[in-house]
Amino acid sequence: MERIVTDPNEKQWGMFTHLSALATLVGIPFGNIIGPLIIYLIKKDEFEFVDDQGKEVLNFQITWSLIFIVSAILIIVGIGVLMLIGFGIAWLVLVIVGTVAANNGQYYRYPFTYRFLK
Repeated sequence: MERIVTDPNEKQWGMFTHLSALATLVGIPFGNIIGPLIIYLIKKDEFEFVDDQGKEVLNFQITWSLIFIVSAILIIVGIGVLMLIGFGIAWLVLVIVGTVAANNGQYYRYPFTYRFLK
C-alpha cells in the first residue's frame, strides 16, 4: 500500500523541495542542487517526508546534472544539442510531476536516477 502524507505543512515543504530545483532556470548556477539541498538540510529533521523526498530530489538533480554535462561535451560531435533539448524537456516534466506528487502527499521516485544518497 502506498504511503500518503496528510499533514499540510509536511506536504508543502516536500513540494518546495521539488520546486526549488527550478532555481537553476533563474540563472543560479547549480540552483537545481543548491535549492533542494538548502530545504533538505533545514527541514529533514522536522519532517520525515522532506527527509525522504529531499534525498530523492538531490539524487535526481545530481544524476541529471551529470547527464547535462556529458550532453554539453557532446556538442563537439554534434549530437549534444539534441540531447540537451530532449533531456531538458524531460527534466522539466519530471520536476513538475514530482512537485505535483509531493503536493498530493505521495512519496515520489524519479525514473532514470542513480541513488547517491540512501
